[in-house]
Amino acid sequence: MIGTQVVWDQRCTSYDFGPGHPMHPSRLALTHRLAEELGLLEPPEVQVVRHPSADDELLHTVHDPDYVQVVRRLSADPRTADGSYGLGTEDTPAFAGMHEASALAVGGSVGAARAVWRGDARHGVNIAGGLHHAMPRRASGFCIYNDAAAAIAAVLTEGAERVVYVDLDVHHGDGVERVFWDDPRVLTISLHETGQLLFPGTGFPGDRGGPRAPDSALNVALPAGTGDRGWLRAFHAVVPAAVRAFRPQLVVSQHGCDGHVADPLAHLALSVDAMQAAMVGVHDLAHEVAGGRWLALGGGGYELVDVVPRVWAHLVGVAGHRPVGLTEPVPQSWLDYVTRVYGRRGPARMGDRGGAPVEYGRWDDGHDPDDEVDVAVQASRSAVFPGLGLDPWFD
Repeated sequence: MIGTQVVWDQRCTSYDFGPGHPMHPSRLALTHRLAEELGLLEPPEVQVVRHPSADDELLHTVHDPDYVQVVRRLSADPRTADGSYGLGTEDTPAFAGMHEASALAVGGSVGAARAVWRGDARHGVNIAGGLHHAMPRRASGFCIYNDAAAAIAAVLTEGAERVVYVDLDVHHGDGVERVFWDDPRVLTISLHETGQLLFPGTGFPGDRGGPRAPDSALNVALPAGTGDRGWLRAFHAVVPAAVRAFRPQLVVSQHGCDGHVADPLAHLALSVDAMQAAMVGVHDLAHEVAGGRWLALGGGGYELVDVVPRVWAHLVGVAGHRPVGLTEPVPQSWLDYVTRVYGRRGPARMGDRGGAPVEYGRWDDGHDPDDEVDVAVQASRSAVFPGLGLDPWFD
C-alpha cells in the first residue's frame, strides 16, 4: 500500500470560467507548484496519479441524465446557455470544454476514493475536487458536477456502510447534503458562515436530514467575523464527537479555504494556521475511527496567491505525513515565479500567526450563552447530538 495518492493532471486547469471570475485555475497550478517545491510530492510516501475522467454512467450516480446531456451540449456550444439548469449565470457561466473539465474532477475524486477504500492507498487528495454546490439537476456556485458526492456514492456501491463527509468551506455544503439527505449511510457535517448572510442561504441547525435519515445532516452556521478561536472551538465541539458516534468506514473532507480573513467573497477571519489545525484534526479522526481511510478535497478559496496555495500545500503535507511548519519560509523559487508571472509579491512564510497557538477551550468546561459562536454551536449540538446518542451539553 502506498501512503497517499495525490491526484494531479495539468488538464485540471481547463476548469476555467474566464478572465475576472473568482475561481481562476491559477490557484490549482500554484498549489501544485508549491507542493512540489516543498518536496511534498516525492515517493515512496506519496504517489502523484492521473485518473480517467468520469463517464456518463458514473456521473449518473449523482446527476440526472438529462442534466448531463445539457452540460455536454453547452460544453460544445456555450453561446446557447441561458441560465437554465444553473448554467450561463454570472456565478456559473458556460464555457467550452466544461463537461470534460468537470468530468475530470469527478474522475479524480472517485479514483482516489476507490483507491483508499480498496486499500491501495491510505489517504487520497484531490485539490481540483470539492465542487460541493452542484445539484443533481443543476449547476450552482461555480460547481457543475459534484465530485464529492460521486466519490461517496462510489464507495457505497462497493460496500461501504457508513461514510462521514466533513465540509470546512465557508459556504454550506448544500449539494452533497442534498444528494444524501435521505440516506442513513452518510453523515454530512458542514461548518460554515450563516446562510442568513452568505450563499447559498441554507445550512441551519434545524436542517437535520430526511425522514428516512433523521440526524444525518449536522450544520454549524457561524456568525460573520468568526475568527480562529471561535472556528476551532466550533470544530472541536462538534466534529470529533459526531464522527466517533457515527463510526464511519471512510472520512471524506472538503477544505475550501474561503473562510480566510483575506478572501474576497465571505466574512470569516481565519488564518492558514487554523485551517491546518483542522486538517490535522480530520486526519487524526480518520486514523482513529476509519482505519486511516481519508479522502481530502479542495473547494472554494479566491485569494489566489497568498492563501489557496499555502492552505492546500498544507493539506498535501498533512495527508502525506510530511506536515509543513507554519513558520517555515515559502520557497524562494516559488516566490520568484509568482513575481515573474503575476507581478506581485507572495507570502513570506507558510503560516500567518508566527507560530502562536490558537486557544479555544473545551466545550465541557462550559460555554458562554452571550457569545454568538457558542450559541451557534449549542444550537447544532442540541439539534443533532441526541439522535447520535450524544449529550448535547457535555462532551
